[in-house]
Amino acid sequence: MSAFLISFGLIFLAELGDKSQLVALWFATRYHWLTVILGVAAATLVVHLGSTALGSSLSDLLPQAVVLLAAAASFFVFAAWGLRGDTLEEREADRPGSRMLLGSFGLVTVSFFLSELGDKTQLATVTLGARERGSFEGVWLGSTAGMVAADALAIAAGVIAGKRLPERSIAVVAAALFCLFGALALVRALSLVLG
Repeated sequence: MSAFLISFGLIFLAELGDKSQLVALWFATRYHWLTVILGVAAATLVVHLGSTALGSSLSDLLPQAVVLLAAAASFFVFAAWGLRGDTLEEREADRPGSRMLLGSFGLVTVSFFLSELGDKTQLATVTLGARERGSFEGVWLGSTAGMVAADALAIAAGVIAGKRLPERSIAVVAAALFCLFGALALVRALSLVLG
């Protein structure tokens, strides 16, 4: 259960103000909120399944100290990335040829899937998958739930239109949490190497 809660919390905070959250907000201004949330959930389940599997595989192939050092470094990178922020240009979310057979649901799902590839929340899920050895389902479902919950806020904001989340404050809190988890992973790695 702790892997679920850690994954939920970190991914929820990392997603706030992220580019893919802006994609969800943008779609919520154009399509029914239920279509958007279902598309986001479908895309996130698939992306985070692959991300968690990749992280878990890395933890089986590499010594735990190496995985923890990589996790610590990546958490510090995520903190810096979160402070820098993401932007979304409309052309990224409205690519020609992205209209699908499934209509608006397919468009939302595919666009959100593509916006999430290589994103900091996907990379954070890979890191969590490697860090939380033996908790595959907890990381996968926790990171997915955290992502969908954060995007539900954006969808609500898109529906309400005009209200804005204090993005800078959220980015600072998320960066501080990433630094904390990075420091904890670094301490654990050093204790394995020195102990």
